[in-house]
Amino acid sequence: MIITRAPFRITLGGGGTDLPSFYEKKGGFLVTMAIDKYIHVSINRMIIDPGIQLHYKNSEYVTHPSLLNHPFAREILLRYGITSNFEMASMADLPARSGMGSSGSYAVAAICSLKTYLRQPIEISQIAEEASDIEINVLKNPVGKQDQYIAAYGGIISMEIATDGSVKVEKINIDSGDIIDLIANMRVYYTGVLRDAGSILKEQNESTKSVDKREHREVMDSLLNIKEIGYKTREAIEKGNFDEIGKLFDEHWSFKKRLSNYISINQVDKIYTEVKEKFGVLGGKLIGAGGGGFLLFYAPKNHRMLDDYMKSMSMPKLSYFPDYEGVRVVLDVSKRN
Repeated sequence: MIITRAPFRITLGGGGTDLPSFYEKKGGFLVTMAIDKYIHVSINRMIIDPGIQLHYKNSEYVTHPSLLNHPFAREILLRYGITSNFEMASMADLPARSGMGSSGSYAVAAICSLKTYLRQPIEISQIAEEASDIEINVLKNPVGKQDQYIAAYGGIISMEIATDGSVKVEKINIDSGDIIDLIANMRVYYTGVLRDAGSILKEQNESTKSVDKREHREVMDSLLNIKEIGYKTREAIEKGNFDEIGKLFDEHWSFKKRLSNYISINQVDKIYTEVKEKFGVLGGKLIGAGGGGFLLFYAPKNHRMLDDYMKSMSMPKLSYFPDYEGVRVVLDVSKRN
């Protein structure tokens, strides 16, 4: 048996510029952070049973991986030539469709587990790019490269994406005392609303390709501003100017809502206005594509009051800390044989 894990993530700046429909024209730039919430993938070679068993929120048993309904498991097993006598299972700390990059984390953890099983080299950049290729080019999902890369690398990183899709990753180092202060002010709450990120990102993709010049210009201008916010976010982190990050969240949210009519929801808009007025929140946003999932606020004060208020709105706080390891092998029993 082999068990791997890959972290979820929180986007700090520049989210949305990692989609091919944008970076192929203008290049992308974003800052993102892995957190200590994970997807675990376990694999096991079955000695007698010739089938393929897959366990996630559902269970599947098929005679060949091409028959699997789970798209990522199907394509990853086919890519690595696993066609029989195999079992794969996954468990996650956070729900799928909640904006934390679950599909990218799953793909990265699954690829790492199969590379370990086949005794292939574990190259982080290669795993990230393979996971991106499967989701973007094979499955044709309207997603970007952020989730796969941060799940593979971990830590707090900037990603500069060239128009040819190549990615330059740089670690952003923060002193341990400063990171504690930053995380204390970045409050995350679960809205309880799960959404289809694909439909939101599909609308953004279509708008960037639109023949309607006005629609295209509005979306492209918003994404160019969001890209610039990515650069400013990295600078604010490096200088330790964390309150500036909160203000950039607010600026980012105003541009992000212009990308799709489905990014925000009425309840979030009302809460956002109230927490800024009552508790001194400097900015915030829905994490990921939007439409639900987790809500991030930057609050330099009144933490307890804000937590109590959000709890009264049925939005519990998520405790978290950065993950600095990225994807890793947790258990490899086969090494003992």
